[in-house]
Amino acid sequence: MAMTPEHEPYLLPCGRELEQVWQNLETGRTDEHEVSCRHCTTARESLGALRTATTELLADQERPSSALTERIMSAVRAEVRRGDLLPLPPTELGPVEISEQAVAVVLRYAADEVTGVRARRCRVRVTEENREGVVFVAAELTIAVAHATGVEAAAEAVRERVRAACANRIGFELSRLDVHIADIYDV
Repeated sequence: MAMTPEHEPYLLPCGRELEQVWQNLETGRTDEHEVSCRHCTTARESLGALRTATTELLADQERPSSALTERIMSAVRAEVRRGDLLPLPPTELGPVEISEQAVAVVLRYAADEVTGVRARRCRVRVTEENREGVVFVAAELTIAVAHATGVEAAAEAVRERVRAACANRIGFELSRLDVHIADIYDV
């Protein structure tokens, strides 16, 4: 399997790339390290189980009934927590919208990426949309911070990550971000 240059390999705790374990599994090879390393052995067993499950799914020709599909789609459409739809920056294909819930998930995930921070709740609303199609949103984010991290450092790191995620992952500008520290926890 070819890897792109910007791909960062996933390293097992022993330092071996997971991709190498996968390739060895696919070709039926093992080396001394993989045989004796518990990390490689565990990864190899998990990848083998994944390969087996994938093979079984591909071989399964039975399709779900249309009634089941209809019930699933009804549940998806009935999801009431997604919030209002927010306009994404215009594309050549026409208007595109994203739910408030989806934006909140991206922002919470960005906050969770900060060491010593656990995102709790996020609320998002559009504050304005200018003629160039730039959407400005305000967000209210509640977090818990590890005692050792420090409240001010955590809040500043969260602001940076959330602002970057909002602009780079969604395409919105963050006009306001209120960060509320709801809890301090011990690691």
